[in-house]
Amino acid sequence: MTRSPYQVPGFYDEAIAAGRHRAIVGGRWDETGRAQMAALLEAGLLPQHHLLDIGAGALRLGCKAVPYLDPGHYWATDASREIMLAGHREELAEPERLDPAHLIEDAAFAFPGIPGAITHAIAFAVFPHLLPEALDVALANLRRFPRLERVLFTVFVAEAGTEGGPVRQPDGVVTHRTRAPFHILESEVRAEGWRIERQPRMLPRGQVLFIAQPSSAT
Repeated sequence: MTRSPYQVPGFYDEAIAAGRHRAIVGGRWDETGRAQMAALLEAGLLPQHHLLDIGAGALRLGCKAVPYLDPGHYWATDASREIMLAGHREELAEPERLDPAHLIEDAAFAFPGIPGAITHAIAFAVFPHLLPEALDVALANLRRFPRLERVLFTVFVAEAGTEGGPVRQPDGVVTHRTRAPFHILESEVRAEGWRIERQPRMLPRGQVLFIAQPSSAT
């Protein structure tokens, strides 16, 4: 399988130096950030909750979530800490509300240093750029957070029988089985320890939103 351009050495450094920290996280900056925040609010996110933004990039969601959440309640991970720091410098109206120590480099979905207080997590437009196994790893490792109520994530979905070839998504993006942007079958969106439900909300670029809850939750 072909790796994502996000995994090419120097990709982030060159983009940040060129002032393209917004562009490299997928464009549609405000539209996508609003869609992320709306999905979280519909899922019950309140200011007192603790949010983990997985694959946060240049804080496209962070610039909206940080003002909403109580101070100290936003955490973020990304394969590049520098892209998150660029967002901290350029995109936050009140950067003092977010301690840079809450921006953690993590390319392996190991979530090092993330506190057990996390109640909500979101990985928006992350897994379409990575091998399908990345979703399995992330969900397995998120099980260690005892207070986690919901995990929101997006993937591109292919209908059964079409997954072997290119698939044109509703918003025009062409996805693939063996190279980015990747698609998977809805039947493959499952993980031990989680109850996962597809959501009807239409998202930018035709992504599909799923919400996972711990299977022990009532």
